[in-house]
Amino acid sequence: MLAWEELATTTAPDGVRLELRRRGHEYLIRAGGIELMSNQDESSSRSLGTLGCAHLPGVKAARVLVGGLGMGYTLRAALDSVPAGGVVEVAELVAAVVEWNRGLLADLAGRPLEDPRSELHLGDVRARMRALPSRYDAILLDVDNGPSALAHKANNALYSSRGLEMAWLALKPGGVFGVWSISDDHRFTARLKRQGFETRAERVHGSRIGRGRFHVIWLARKPSG
Repeated sequence: MLAWEELATTTAPDGVRLELRRRGHEYLIRAGGIELMSNQDESSSRSLGTLGCAHLPGVKAARVLVGGLGMGYTLRAALDSVPAGGVVEVAELVAAVVEWNRGLLADLAGRPLEDPRSELHLGDVRARMRALPSRYDAILLDVDNGPSALAHKANNALYSSRGLEMAWLALKPGGVFGVWSISDDHRFTARLKRQGFETRAERVHGSRIGRGRFHVIWLARKPSG
C-alpha cells in the first residue's frame, strides 16, 4: 500500500493543526489528527449542494451561502444547481484552505472558485449569516464532521440552538438550511424542529472506508408562511 505524503500544513485560528496529505489519487485533510475530509467523500459533499439547492429552479437571483470550502465539492454542486443570475457565497475561515483550493486541489471540483458566480469570504460563516436578515435562499454547512463529531470545538456554536436561530433569521421564507454530517444525531434533528424548521435527514452514500459507508444530510426548510 502507498504511504501518505504530507503536502502542506497550517494552523487554524483555534490553534488546531491542519494537514493536507496525498496517497496516490486520494487527498485528505486532517485537523488535529482527525480526518476531516477526503476527495473520496466527493459524492456526499456534492449531495449537500444538490439537495440543498433542489428548490431553487425558477427562483430569480437566488443567493446561497456555503459554510466551509473543504475541497470545493459542495460549492461546485451549488453552482451547478443555481439558476442563471444566482450567486453562491462561500465562507472559509482558514486562508491556507483557500490557497490549496486554488493550487493543489483546484482541479478536483473543477475550479469552482474561478466561477464568476462564486463569492469568497475569508472568515467565519456566522459573520455572513449575521450580515443581513432574510438574505439567503439556502445555507449549506460543511464546516466539520457534524454536530456530534467535531474536530474544532468552536464549531459547536453553529449547531447549537443559538446557531440554528442565526441560520433561521438569515434565510428567506421557504429557504433551506442544509447540514452535512458523518453520522446521524437525533438531538440535532430535535433542535432543528424546535427552531421551527420542517426537517428531514437524508442518508447519502459516502465512499471512504473508515469514515462510514453512508453520511447524513439534514434538509431543514423555513416555512414560507
